[in-house]
Amino acid sequence: MTVIVTDTGFKADDHNAPIVPLAELTDETAVDLANTDDPAQLQGRLDDLRLIRIAFPSSADGRGFTQAARLRRMGYTGRLRAQGHVIADQYAMARRAGFDEVEISDELAARQPEDQWRFRADWRAHDYQARLKA
Repeated sequence: MTVIVTDTGFKADDHNAPIVPLAELTDETAVDLANTDDPAQLQGRLDDLRLIRIAFPSSADGRGFTQAARLRRMGYTGRLRAQGHVIADQYAMARRAGFDEVEISDELAARQPEDQWRFRADWRAHDYQARLKA
């Protein structure tokens, strides 16, 4: 099982349509991107996608953050989900990169309970890069 993390805390996954790997995408409305996939392959299809889920195989691998920011710059306005080994300390960075939510395992949710994630839910308050640009 998995847990979805949002700014309001933990919730069950309410997305019930198939999510297919990029290589198998035909007319589905949800796609899985590996951290090695090029988001440019979705150009021209972004308006048709309701959910893009980006894999984080390791909390030390930040390529998913770059992919999320790139998809937002390309004009994607749908639901963007980080999935896998994202830890509570990375939640603010995930939100600033463009993710709407994070999908974690039940095991990670038990190790890092909801209060740890909610503590970082005010992700705009501690945006040091934005303060430097001002």
